[in-house]
Amino acid sequence: MKQNKTMRILGTLLLAIIITTAATAQDRVVDQIVAVVGGNIILKSEIEGMHMEQQAQGVTSEGDMKCEVLENLLINKLLVAEAEQDTLITVTPSQVNQQMDQQMQQYLAHFENEKALEKYFNKSIQLIKSDMQDGIRNQQLSQQMRQKIVENVTVTPSEVRYHYKNLSNDQIPTIPTQYEYAQITLQPKVELEEQNRVKAQLRDLKKRIDGGSSFAAMAVMYSEGPSAPNGGELPDYMGRAQLDAAYASVAFNLKGDKVSNVVKSAFGYHIIQLIDRKGEKIKTRHILMKPKISIDAKEKSNTQLDSLANLIRKSDISFEESAVRFSYDKNTRNNGGIAINLNSMSSKFSIEDLEADVSKIIVDMNVNEVSEPFETVDQENQQTVYKIVKVTKKIMGHKADLQNDYQTLADMYLAKKKEDVMKEWISTRQSETYIRIDDTYANCNFDFKNWVK
Repeated sequence: MKQNKTMRILGTLLLAIIITTAATAQDRVVDQIVAVVGGNIILKSEIEGMHMEQQAQGVTSEGDMKCEVLENLLINKLLVAEAEQDTLITVTPSQVNQQMDQQMQQYLAHFENEKALEKYFNKSIQLIKSDMQDGIRNQQLSQQMRQKIVENVTVTPSEVRYHYKNLSNDQIPTIPTQYEYAQITLQPKVELEEQNRVKAQLRDLKKRIDGGSSFAAMAVMYSEGPSAPNGGELPDYMGRAQLDAAYASVAFNLKGDKVSNVVKSAFGYHIIQLIDRKGEKIKTRHILMKPKISIDAKEKSNTQLDSLANLIRKSDISFEESAVRFSYDKNTRNNGGIAINLNSMSSKFSIEDLEADVSKIIVDMNVNEVSEPFETVDQENQQTVYKIVKVTKKIMGHKADLQNDYQTLADMYLAKKKEDVMKEWISTRQSETYIRIDDTYANCNFDFKNWVK
């Protein structure tokens, strides 16, 4: 529990930066230096900001949460100081700006518009971003340093077996009920008239942009992609393999800031603008529009799947053969429809790992049962599809054992080894680094005992 709480606190470092900005602007926090780690300082406003965020999220603690916040900041400062001396660890202005833009979009989602955000913090957007830069840079440095410290930590099968045999019964993890399932997916056909309507609308937007309208503004207003709030800008430089093949083919041939003709991809229809190019990677923005599927097309897919499910139940055709012959999903059809859990790269899913629409169906099904057709959204390209699923295996919840749950136990022991290495690193750096903490925090019950010397 303590470790999970620590991770939550670390995970809110960035939000604390902006909350601290607000607190200072509204004279709720009087700044003072609370701690010094090497050449870095920790301000009271940093602690207050993170503490405010923890309270806002309803996080509770059995101890003093401000002391816990301070200790995590102390650890972060140690990591940053080490990273700054490591020539192999770098954080570029581009990386900082990219994360800052993403963070700003998350903040703006909680306000009606930029003016409301500026009013809350009593600062312009540019000044808010300026206040965030150092915090974002330090967070990226500390993350890279953490990764480097534990990058060579591994576990062997013999270590996993030894560790498992020495666990008490209370320490052995309980594996939740897991499911393996296969699926057959059909995508309703989009009418030609609807496709033409979308393409005509995109051609009109291209004409307006060529005439001087802002591409970014048009994307905010009209794009149906997740990048719309960011002016249609994709979050990073991407190579060909990271993009839809049709999208990449056009985007990599764009020159200057020219806008492409209409492009059809697995996601829908686009117009694309090149922002920048770095070697074999490009940064683009786009406007995505998805043709609407008619009720008749949906009913047709549902009926087709219903008929196929009945044939499978009567053993006129196997589920595996049906998946190969009829399924729209390229990731599962050649494997007899078997779905793969991308979190573990195995065929086992806990309820939490399943797509919401699938979990609602599967939880009450028996092994080898075939579901009724249901409507859902393809997670890869966000298109409306219809599915039938078959439960191929159901493993009831149980205490982990080496035969069935080796990977889970290996991951657990690897995490413990990495945590131990991290703790040893922190303890060593404590003894080698100048650290001073204000007397008001001298009585904190820290996990690491050598902060106060």
